Amino acid sequence: MRHFDFSPLYRNTVGFDHLSSLLDTVNRGDGNSNAYPPYNIELLDQDQYRISMAVAGFVENELDIQSEKQTLTVKGKKLDEEVERNYLHQGIAGRNFERHFQLADHVEVKAARLENGLLHIDLVREIPEAMKPRSIPVGSGKLIDMDKAAGARDAA
Repeated sequence: MRHFDFSPLYRNTVGFDHLSSLLDTVNRGDGNSNAYPPYNIELLDQDQYRISMAVAGFVENELDIQSEKQTLTVKGKKLDEEVERNYLHQGIAGRNFERHFQLADHVEVKAARLENGLLHIDLVREIPEAMKPRSIPVGSGKLIDMDKAAGARDAA
């Protein structure tokens, strides 16, 4: 197993200490996970993504999508068929699955739909207003209370 040294990254960044454990989790999971069902991850536009999974043979009530903290979990559980089938060849995989995706900060699931055997999950990164870049005034002499300065500016 590979181990990466992130100490050079820590010299120039603040608050990315969870990155090391995230990358270790992803690296560990890739070797153990199977390739079923196959999927694509698309960048549709800036801060808009789509995960498309090939789930042929599944219907809506056999799929479960959950987003908790920064993990998206997609599960497929085939319901028992009432009709007994005698396959001569069964090439369409209809087995149960569970797939996990790690989501970045502020990425939220917006919609999911099943279309032509593909499950499409649309995601959007919505950065809160408080997290967006803002201009910091530079004063001379004394420190400025940013909350009071913003309140005074809003009142004007």
